[in-house]
Amino acid sequence: MNWLWAIIVGLVLGVLARAIIPGRQRIPLWLTVIFGILGAILGNAVAAWAGVYQTRGFDWLRHGLQLGGAVLIVALGSPLWASLRGSRRRERP
Repeated sequence: MNWLWAIIVGLVLGVLARAIIPGRQRIPLWLTVIFGILGAILGNAVAAWAGVYQTRGFDWLRHGLQLGGAVLIVALGSPLWASLRGSRRRERP
């Protein structure tokens, strides 16, 4: 069940990150989910480092850090994906 939640959270964070970043990101949905999951992991690591990993109630700061991590991963991963896809298409005859 934890994997299902990870996929759902990754989807939500990835879609929100794509909506926040200006312009169009030409990445598939499965990569959006992976980038969202990686952003959540990055945000949780930063929250643990900052000492706000566990709080009472809703963890606004931790979830904000997760979204920030997803925005960072999507912003860096989209051009990388586009360059990989572009170079792969140029190699084909």
